[in-house]
Amino acid sequence: MKSVLLIGLGRYGRHIAMKLDELHHQVMAVDIEEKRVNAVLPYVTNAQIGDSTDEEFIESLGVRNFDLCIVAIGDNFQSSLETTSLLKELGASKVVARAARDVHAKFLLKNGADEVVYPEKQLAAWTAIRYTADHILDYVELDSEHAIFELTIPMKWIGKTVGQLDIRNKHNINIMAFKHEGKMDMNIKSTTKVPEHSTMLVLGNVKNIQKCFHI
Repeated sequence: MKSVLLIGLGRYGRHIAMKLDELHHQVMAVDIEEKRVNAVLPYVTNAQIGDSTDEEFIESLGVRNFDLCIVAIGDNFQSSLETTSLLKELGASKVVARAARDVHAKFLLKNGADEVVYPEKQLAAWTAIRYTADHILDYVELDSEHAIFELTIPMKWIGKTVGQLDIRNKHNINIMAFKHEGKMDMNIKSTTKVPEHSTMLVLGNVKNIQKCFHI
């Protein structure tokens, strides 16, 4: 369990709060708007209404005591930048900030952010890849060249063993798991048979996966 300071409770911040609650982390939520704070109360340990660019207010939160500070402000970049900088100045151990563009990310990283996330950019990439191919059910980008894909299994593969397919040597793609009705089988061996009515999770170079599965 980690203690998290979450600043900015718009749609993105609210979804973060809900997921952190699901993962049983302790969350202090902050926003300048009362209605946003009220909306996340069922999901957080504590919440306060306040201006995150106000040094006195932020200092009163005891930012040094949190394992992680997330700046999820998306509608005011100036506030996001000032908040990020202030958190670091006051001793926050790790600050993750939201960015909409590369130029925002550069400023945030120079002014206190340890890491930057691009929710719109990442979701846009996921949507474009997920819905332009019939085989893809899910997609997680690991870097600019590698990803994990959840894919439908080609009919001609069903009943064959992982060793017979040999896609690791042929295409440098690793079969990580088979998934059936929401349950994951990650005990994959060369003798494992490809099951019916399932999907598969594979890890590899995106171009290799596209070529192998004709995506």
